[in-house]
Amino acid sequence: MAITVNGIEITDAAIEEEIGYHQAAAHPTQSAVQELILQTLLQQEVIAKGLQVDMDNEVSLLDALLASEANLPVVDDASCRQWFSQHREQYRTPDLVAASHILFQVTESVNLELLRAKAESVLTEIRQDPKRFGECAALYSNCPSAAVGGSLGQLQRGETVPEFEKIIFRLPPSEVCPYLVETRFGLHIIRVDQRVDGELLPYDAVRQHIATFLTEASLARAQHQYLQLLVGKADIQGFDMVGETSPLVQ
Repeated sequence: MAITVNGIEITDAAIEEEIGYHQAAAHPTQSAVQELILQTLLQQEVIAKGLQVDMDNEVSLLDALLASEANLPVVDDASCRQWFSQHREQYRTPDLVAASHILFQVTESVNLELLRAKAESVLTEIRQDPKRFGECAALYSNCPSAAVGGSLGQLQRGETVPEFEKIIFRLPPSEVCPYLVETRFGLHIIRVDQRVDGELLPYDAVRQHIATFLTEASLARAQHQYLQLLVGKADIQGFDMVGETSPLVQ
Protein backbone atom coordinates (compact mmCIF):
# COMPACT_ATOMS: atom_id res chain seq x y z
CA MET A 1 0.00 0.00 0.00
CA ALA A 2 1.33 3.42 -0.98
CA ILE A 3 2.20 5.91 1.75
CA THR A 4 0.46 9.23 1.24
CA VAL A 5 0.33 12.49 3.19
CA ASN A 6 -2.79 14.50 2.44
CA GLY A 7 -2.83 12.84 -0.98
CA ILE A 8 0.91 13.32 -1.68
CA GLU A 9 2.81 10.05 -2.10
CA ILE A 10 6.03 9.25 -0.25
CA THR A 11 7.83 7.32 -2.99
CA ASP A 12 10.08 4.31 -2.57
CA ALA A 13 12.90 6.30 -4.18
CA ALA A 14 12.56 9.06 -1.55
CA ILE A 15 12.62 6.49 1.24
CA GLU A 16 15.68 4.82 -0.24
CA GLU A 17 17.49 8.15 -0.39
CA GLU A 18 16.49 9.13 3.16
CA ILE A 19 17.25 5.82 4.85
CA GLY A 20 21.00 6.40 4.69
CA TYR A 21 20.61 9.13 7.34
CA HIS A 22 18.94 6.75 9.78
CA GLN A 23 21.30 3.77 9.99
CA ALA A 24 21.85 4.37 13.71
CA ALA A 25 18.11 4.12 14.41
CA ALA A 26 16.59 0.94 15.81
CA HIS A 27 14.36 0.71 12.72
CA PRO A 28 16.00 2.70 9.88
CA THR A 29 13.20 2.31 7.35
CA GLN A 30 10.50 3.31 9.83
CA SER A 31 12.56 6.28 10.96
CA ALA A 32 13.16 7.41 7.36
CA VAL A 33 9.45 7.21 6.51
CA GLN A 34 8.56 9.11 9.67
CA GLU A 35 11.03 11.86 8.76
CA LEU A 36 9.68 12.19 5.24
CA ILE A 37 6.09 12.39 6.46
CA LEU A 38 6.91 15.15 8.94
CA GLN A 39 8.92 16.99 6.33
CA THR A 40 6.02 16.79 3.88
CA LEU A 41 3.55 18.02 6.49
CA LEU A 42 5.73 21.01 7.30
CA GLN A 43 6.20 21.89 3.63
CA GLN A 44 2.48 21.64 3.01
CA GLU A 45 1.72 23.87 6.00
CA VAL A 46 4.30 26.49 4.97
CA ILE A 47 2.82 26.63 1.45
CA ALA A 48 -0.69 26.89 2.85
CA LYS A 49 0.33 29.85 5.02
CA GLY A 50 2.32 31.50 2.24
CA LEU A 51 5.52 31.71 4.26
CA GLN A 52 8.88 32.39 2.60
CA VAL A 53 11.40 29.93 4.01
CA ASP A 54 13.99 27.36 2.90
CA MET A 55 11.83 24.36 2.00
CA ASP A 56 14.70 21.91 2.44
CA ASN A 57 15.49 22.91 6.02
CA GLU A 58 13.04 21.16 8.33
CA VAL A 59 14.04 23.08 11.46
CA SER A 60 13.61 26.40 9.65
CA LEU A 61 10.19 25.27 8.44
CA LEU A 62 9.16 24.35 11.95
CA ASP A 63 10.50 27.56 13.51
CA ALA A 64 8.82 29.67 10.82
CA LEU A 65 5.48 28.00 11.46
CA LEU A 66 5.78 28.45 15.21
CA ALA A 67 6.74 32.10 14.77
CA SER A 68 3.78 32.66 12.43
CA GLU A 69 1.42 31.56 15.19
CA ALA A 70 3.29 33.39 17.98
CA ASN A 71 4.10 30.06 19.60
CA LEU A 72 7.82 30.59 20.05
CA PRO A 73 8.54 30.41 23.80
CA VAL A 74 9.71 33.42 25.77
CA VAL A 75 11.58 32.82 29.01
CA ASP A 76 11.44 35.80 31.39
CA ASP A 77 13.60 36.64 34.38
CA ALA A 78 10.96 35.42 36.82
CA SER A 79 11.02 31.95 35.25
CA CYS A 80 14.82 31.87 35.43
CA ARG A 81 14.80 32.89 39.09
CA GLN A 82 12.20 30.27 39.93
CA TRP A 83 14.27 27.55 38.24
CA PHE A 84 17.38 28.79 40.05
CA SER A 85 15.69 28.63 43.46
CA GLN A 86 14.30 25.14 42.80
CA HIS A 87 17.62 23.73 41.53
CA ARG A 88 20.02 25.66 43.72
CA GLU A 89 22.49 22.80 44.26
CA GLN A 90 23.08 22.42 40.51
CA TYR A 91 24.77 25.80 40.39
CA ARG A 92 27.90 25.55 42.45
CA THR A 93 31.61 25.21 41.91
CA PRO A 94 32.80 21.60 42.11
CA ASP A 95 34.14 20.01 45.28
CA LEU A 96 37.87 19.41 44.87
CA VAL A 97 40.11 16.92 46.62
CA ALA A 98 43.86 16.35 46.39
CA ALA A 99 44.41 12.68 47.22
CA SER A 100 47.17 10.10 47.29
CA HIS A 101 47.00 6.32 47.27
CA ILE A 102 49.03 3.14 47.33
CA LEU A 103 47.66 0.52 44.94
CA PHE A 104 48.10 -3.21 45.47
CA GLN A 105 46.98 -4.42 42.07
CA VAL A 106 44.88 -7.56 41.77
CA THR A 107 45.75 -9.78 38.80
CA GLU A 108 44.81 -13.31 37.79
CA SER A 109 48.12 -14.69 39.05
CA VAL A 110 48.21 -12.91 42.39
CA ASN A 111 47.37 -14.66 45.66
CA LEU A 112 44.65 -12.38 46.99
CA GLU A 113 45.06 -13.47 50.62
CA LEU A 114 48.78 -12.76 50.59
CA LEU A 115 48.24 -9.46 48.78
CA ARG A 116 45.64 -8.38 51.30
CA ALA A 117 47.88 -9.35 54.19
CA LYS A 118 50.74 -7.30 52.73
CA ALA A 119 48.47 -4.32 52.14
CA GLU A 120 47.14 -4.52 55.70
CA SER A 121 50.71 -4.66 57.00
CA VAL A 122 51.70 -1.55 55.04
CA LEU A 123 48.55 0.26 56.17
CA THR A 124 49.46 -0.49 59.79
CA GLU A 125 52.97 0.91 59.24
CA ILE A 126 51.57 4.10 57.73
CA ARG A 127 48.99 4.60 60.47
CA GLN A 128 51.78 4.29 63.02
CA ASP A 129 53.97 6.74 61.08
CA PRO A 130 51.98 8.77 58.51
CA LYS A 131 55.17 10.44 57.26
CA ARG A 132 56.12 7.14 55.61
CA PHE A 133 53.21 7.30 53.14
CA GLY A 134 55.30 8.59 50.23
CA GLU A 135 58.11 6.13 50.96
CA CYS A 136 55.69 3.20 51.06
CA ALA A 137 54.00 4.37 47.85
CA ALA A 138 57.37 4.32 46.07
CA LEU A 139 58.12 0.84 47.41
CA TYR A 140 54.79 -0.94 47.01
CA SER A 141 52.32 0.89 44.77
CA ASN A 142 51.46 -0.62 41.38
CA CYS A 143 50.32 2.79 40.08
CA PRO A 144 52.44 5.30 38.10
CA SER A 145 51.68 7.74 40.92
CA ALA A 146 54.24 5.81 43.00
CA ALA A 147 56.88 8.00 41.39
CA VAL A 148 55.37 11.07 43.08
CA GLY A 149 54.64 9.62 46.49
CA GLY A 150 51.26 8.24 45.46
CA SER A 151 49.81 11.65 44.58
CA LEU A 152 46.84 11.62 42.20
CA GLY A 153 46.63 15.39 42.12
CA GLN A 154 43.38 17.32 42.22
CA LEU A 155 40.18 15.36 41.66
CA GLN A 156 36.52 16.22 41.09
CA ARG A 157 33.48 14.03 41.55
CA GLY A 158 33.09 11.58 38.70
CA GLU A 159 36.81 11.31 37.96
CA THR A 160 37.40 8.13 39.96
CA VAL A 161 35.51 4.88 40.47
CA PRO A 162 32.58 5.17 42.95
CA GLU A 163 34.22 3.16 45.75
CA PHE A 164 37.27 5.43 45.68
CA GLU A 165 35.27 8.63 45.33
CA LYS A 166 33.07 7.76 48.28
CA ILE A 167 36.12 7.72 50.55
CA ILE A 168 38.06 10.73 49.30
CA PHE A 169 35.09 13.07 49.61
CA ARG A 170 34.46 11.96 53.20
CA LEU A 171 37.96 11.84 54.68
CA PRO A 172 39.23 14.97 56.45
CA PRO A 173 42.43 16.53 55.06
CA SER A 174 45.71 14.82 55.99
CA GLU A 175 43.90 11.70 57.17
CA VAL A 176 44.63 8.15 56.00
CA CYS A 177 41.61 5.89 55.52
CA PRO A 178 41.71 3.39 58.44
CA TYR A 179 40.89 0.43 56.19
CA LEU A 180 41.77 -0.84 52.73
CA VAL A 181 39.49 0.28 49.92
CA GLU A 182 38.76 -2.32 47.27
CA THR A 183 38.01 -1.37 43.65
CA ARG A 184 38.25 -3.19 40.34
CA PHE A 185 41.88 -2.05 40.19
CA GLY A 186 42.86 -3.67 43.46
CA LEU A 187 43.37 -2.70 47.10
CA HIS A 188 44.06 0.92 47.98
CA ILE A 189 45.52 2.76 50.93
CA ILE A 190 44.08 6.25 50.61
CA ARG A 191 45.04 9.61 52.04
CA VAL A 192 43.35 12.95 51.47
CA ASP A 193 45.93 15.72 51.24
CA GLN A 194 43.65 18.72 50.76
CA ARG A 195 40.02 19.48 50.05
CA VAL A 196 38.13 22.53 48.83
CA ASP A 197 34.36 22.40 49.17
CA GLY A 198 32.39 23.86 46.29
CA GLU A 199 30.53 27.13 46.70
CA LEU A 200 27.05 28.12 45.58
CA LEU A 201 27.15 30.45 42.59
CA PRO A 202 25.18 33.73 42.58
CA TYR A 203 22.17 34.05 40.28
CA ASP A 204 23.80 36.65 38.05
CA ALA A 205 26.65 34.26 37.26
CA VAL A 206 24.31 31.58 35.87
CA ARG A 207 21.32 33.61 34.63
CA GLN A 208 22.26 33.37 30.94
CA HIS A 209 22.94 29.65 31.20
CA ILE A 210 19.53 29.08 32.80
CA ALA A 211 17.78 31.28 30.23
CA THR A 212 19.37 29.34 27.36
CA PHE A 213 18.49 25.98 28.94
CA LEU A 214 14.86 26.93 29.60
CA THR A 215 14.44 28.46 26.14
CA GLU A 216 15.76 25.34 24.43
CA ALA A 217 13.57 23.10 26.60
CA SER A 218 10.48 25.23 25.90
CA LEU A 219 11.23 25.30 22.18
CA ALA A 220 11.58 21.51 22.08
CA ARG A 221 8.18 21.14 23.78
CA ALA A 222 6.59 23.63 21.40
CA GLN A 223 8.05 21.86 18.38
CA HIS A 224 6.86 18.47 19.59
CA GLN A 225 3.35 19.77 20.29
CA TYR A 226 3.13 21.47 16.90
CA LEU A 227 4.21 18.33 15.06
CA GLN A 228 1.64 16.33 17.00
CA LEU A 229 -0.98 18.85 15.91
CA LEU A 230 0.01 18.54 12.25
CA VAL A 231 -0.02 14.74 12.41
CA GLY A 232 -3.36 14.73 14.20
CA LYS A 233 -5.17 16.72 11.53
CA ALA A 234 -3.42 15.13 8.51
CA ASP A 235 -4.71 12.35 6.27
CA ILE A 236 -1.84 9.87 6.41
CA GLN A 237 -2.33 6.55 4.62
CA GLY A 238 -0.09 3.49 4.67
CA PHE A 239 1.86 4.33 7.84
CA ASP A 240 0.94 4.63 11.51
CA MET A 241 2.22 7.94 12.89
CA VAL A 242 0.61 7.68 16.32
CA GLY A 243 3.09 9.20 18.78
CA GLU A 244 5.77 9.51 16.07
CA THR A 245 6.84 13.15 16.06
CA SER A 246 10.44 13.22 17.24
CA PRO A 247 13.11 13.06 14.47
CA LEU A 248 12.93 16.68 13.35
CA VAL A 249 13.51 18.03 16.84
CA GLN A 250 16.16 15.68 18.22
